[in-house]
Amino acid sequence: MYIHKRAAHLFLILSALLAFQSLPAVASPIFTIYIPCEIDSSAYVLLPDNSRKDVGIVVSLPQASRWPSYTASQWGEEGTVCASAVNAIHLLCSVEEGKGRTISILPETTIAPAAGKQTFFSIKSDGGKGIFGGWAPTVGTPVYILRPEGSQERLSSDKLPGHGDTLVIPVEEKDLTFLIDIENRPGGRIIAWDTMGAHIIARVIRPVYGVGRFEGTFFQKGSRIRANHTGVIDVSTSPYGEIGGFQILPLFHADSKEMSSAWKLTQWMIIASENGDTLVGEGPLFSGGMVPGSQLSDVLWNMWSTYGRRPLIMCRINGGGWQFLPERTGRNDEALINITHIRLYYPFTKELNK
Repeated sequence: MYIHKRAAHLFLILSALLAFQSLPAVASPIFTIYIPCEIDSSAYVLLPDNSRKDVGIVVSLPQASRWPSYTASQWGEEGTVCASAVNAIHLLCSVEEGKGRTISILPETTIAPAAGKQTFFSIKSDGGKGIFGGWAPTVGTPVYILRPEGSQERLSSDKLPGHGDTLVIPVEEKDLTFLIDIENRPGGRIIAWDTMGAHIIARVIRPVYGVGRFEGTFFQKGSRIRANHTGVIDVSTSPYGEIGGFQILPLFHADSKEMSSAWKLTQWMIIASENGDTLVGEGPLFSGGMVPGSQLSDVLWNMWSTYGRRPLIMCRINGGGWQFLPERTGRNDEALINITHIRLYYPFTKELNK
């Protein structure tokens, strides 16, 4: 009798331990972005050890929010980053009547048509650097407003930042994916590699064969991510200071009115899931993973973060070995005609398996 009671007691303890181990780990920010709502104040990032890095000066504040915003904004989570790019960070306040309401953060050196007029913070910073580069937040990162008295609220259409407030963006690193392989052909597999192995997450509906004039590529090197949002991965093929690149779209977005040209031109790859999911706003492709990454002028907190937090895009030409994307600028409808495979390496900030 005693043995049975003791065994039952041990079983309960073991069950509790297993249940505890199965709980999701609470992630801590790898850094937090602070943007004061005050002209001439410094925007900065704060690391877990409380060391601070200034990333620009606030030169203008949003006077309103934009509604309706660009089409894909509606697929984000309210109160989060819905786009992260070398020339803009878009923040989703709310979704109203099926359309997103946003405010944005832009570098002073450029404009972003998706931001609208007087609906953005302007930061004295170069495009592709600072919070538009190595210190960029991922899509899906929560956004808060720190009030002067110390209270903190989630960004929403009812709770927009005002004078004296501070925008707070705690950036986490999720262990989603190491890399993604894409077979650039109709029906080609899109394979994600993570700690569980390899998984087919989508198929290519329409391959990419050309490059085009995506303006934000001016601020990004070739073989790097220009932008990631809830409905696009934008890849640069041009040197910093020149324009050229291509985009990867989920079928759901390719069917939207805004992207009708994606079915006529060669500068877009259109993909779809095998199980009917829309893919929009979902990781690892359209949330949680990609950032523009450092131009290597952004010195982060250690060697791994400085060199690892910059996604790399490589390719195979006619089935050959892996190499950088060919350098192509402007519009060229057949610039990538011989590319048979594309690989997206995800960013990281620490040694794997450490």
